[in-house]
Amino acid sequence: MQNTRLTLRRIGLGALALGLLAILGYVATRTGPLAATRVTVVQVQPAALQPAIFGLGIVEARRAWMMGPTAAARVLRVAVDVGDTVKAGQLVAEMDPVDLDQRLSALDAALERARSAHAAAQAQVADAAARRELAAINARRNQELAAQNFISAGALEARNQEKLSADAALQAAQANLGAAAQDVTRQQAERAALRQQRASVRLLAPADGVVSSRDAEPGSTVVAGQPVLRIIDPRSLWIRMRVDQGRSEGLTTGLKASITLRSQPQTPLRGQVARVELLADSVTEERMAQVTFDAPLTDAALRASVGELAEVELLLPATPPLPVVPNASIQRYQGQLGVWRISDGKPVFAPVRLGASSLSGQVQVREGLQAGDTVVVYSQKALSPGAHIQVVDALVKGEAQGSAP
Repeated sequence: MQNTRLTLRRIGLGALALGLLAILGYVATRTGPLAATRVTVVQVQPAALQPAIFGLGIVEARRAWMMGPTAAARVLRVAVDVGDTVKAGQLVAEMDPVDLDQRLSALDAALERARSAHAAAQAQVADAAARRELAAINARRNQELAAQNFISAGALEARNQEKLSADAALQAAQANLGAAAQDVTRQQAERAALRQQRASVRLLAPADGVVSSRDAEPGSTVVAGQPVLRIIDPRSLWIRMRVDQGRSEGLTTGLKASITLRSQPQTPLRGQVARVELLADSVTEERMAQVTFDAPLTDAALRASVGELAEVELLLPATPPLPVVPNASIQRYQGQLGVWRISDGKPVFAPVRLGASSLSGQVQVREGLQAGDTVVVYSQKALSPGAHIQVVDALVKGEAQGSAP
């Protein structure tokens, strides 16, 4: 009886040991160092791609005006508000003129006085000219009488002296007339400058547009050049777009664009590249371009879009058919760019030369692959040549084929 119990006990221990060995073997071959690396694959097929350039930008106005005084002043009133439509020449704001009106009145009085002085100088010139003419006539008459010895030489000299005095008086009167004329000109220039300064306190719209911001309120003091209002031309809206330098190949003027405003994600707008900046941003490694809208924005969209973030997709010409792989399959191994190609059930690293890519995540391969090759898209861990792999539909259960792990 005791021997039977020992035999059964040994059999149980043996079965338990076999079970543990089986579990260890399963773990080693499934999840341990001997387990196969699960991968998802795709078959290379030739296809033509529609490459595109994607970028983000801000909606801005090409033509905008900052309305403000040319000298420090206090805001008297603001006649318009944000979103109002204005016409060229319309009064939009006014600064406090302080004493400009009184100074204009004083200059008007000074100008009238200068004109009176000018008129008096003209009369003096006329009087001096008449006295000179009379002195010249008397001098000629006395010269004739002296030639006939009817008068003495002293009398002739006195008449000649009278003529010289009359000439000097005429010159002095003409000089006074010139000074009076210059004084009138100076007073007129000062008055014109003051009138221009007085007019500058009235801010007039330089063109038809829309008020985009109101930066000062009545009673506040602004310095020279500080804006009180900002006016934009709604017909000049465009997007200042930024594109990664590494993905900007083919960026040029005239490219068609699909624009999606953040406030209207379901309504893409059409446009085109109007200008590409010559200088790129060396800090952010981006290139800048301006994209215009094909159709003007509606009033509601205009009021909501200035300064708004926009997503821009630029469509490039379609490429000829070439082998295409998902962008996720591109790996870098030992300093080379390539893909893991399946050959006889084992991964082999194949260096490739890439071509155009699309925004859907597909990239063309110019060299290194052929149609029909099988390449790894995602892998459970980093691969090495000849590694033991297991092809699955998805790395995570319930996940679609080709999705990221």
